[in-house]
Amino acid sequence: MSHPTELKLKTLQFYSTAVYPCSYISGLDARSQVAAPTHLIDTGTYSSLVEQGFRRSGLFTYRPHCDTCQACTPIRIDTQRFAPSRTQRKVWKRHSALQSQAMPLHWEAEHFDLYFRYQQGRHPGAGMDEDSQSQYRQFLLTSRVDSRLVEFRLPSGQLQMVSVIDVLETGLSSVYTFFDPDARGSLGAYGILWQLEQCRNMKLPWLYLGYWIRESRKMAYKTQYTPYQILQNGVWTEPATL
Repeated sequence: MSHPTELKLKTLQFYSTAVYPCSYISGLDARSQVAAPTHLIDTGTYSSLVEQGFRRSGLFTYRPHCDTCQACTPIRIDTQRFAPSRTQRKVWKRHSALQSQAMPLHWEAEHFDLYFRYQQGRHPGAGMDEDSQSQYRQFLLTSRVDSRLVEFRLPSGQLQMVSVIDVLETGLSSVYTFFDPDARGSLGAYGILWQLEQCRNMKLPWLYLGYWIRESRKMAYKTQYTPYQILQNGVWTEPATL
């Protein structure tokens, strides 16, 4: 008898999008492969898709499917063997006073204000700094899988960072993190370290960080968390060197 997840995977259809400008490598075109229908993609099905290199944005489950480029490489961190570097230990200590609270996905104006300031401060001109409340809701607050919104606040109550994560069968998937662009001390790095700690507490072996792109400077941070595996030719492997 087939497992329910296997039946859903067999029922899914996959189609390619039209070509659009690549947002990571200037001058290149991109294309995605999309899984549909979305109502069949629950936590179990999505866990299997992530193992195959898929990722989600709202209800949109996709993986890169470009005609002439394979730069986008799925990456996951080995949470049980991860050992923080000296710099990462300093980041962890620097933000140890932050108070975290995980909760269901929901709208709060305070969150959106932080998201908007983050986009304007860190990614001006990238399009997301013009996102409306509706686009924000569709991107981060819409999900059919087991998703959590995590707040990080100073003891004073001031909101510093928000992370959206998916809880999968084999790990956590980091969906998106945004933080106070004026804060000092690598808040984004602390967010990843916090997620790695949660994986260990939950006895989940992997933290999925989406795609690593060698040619993209803003993606370089993902290989700073070791050991890690990348998905190449359908197989997760731990590279000797990159």
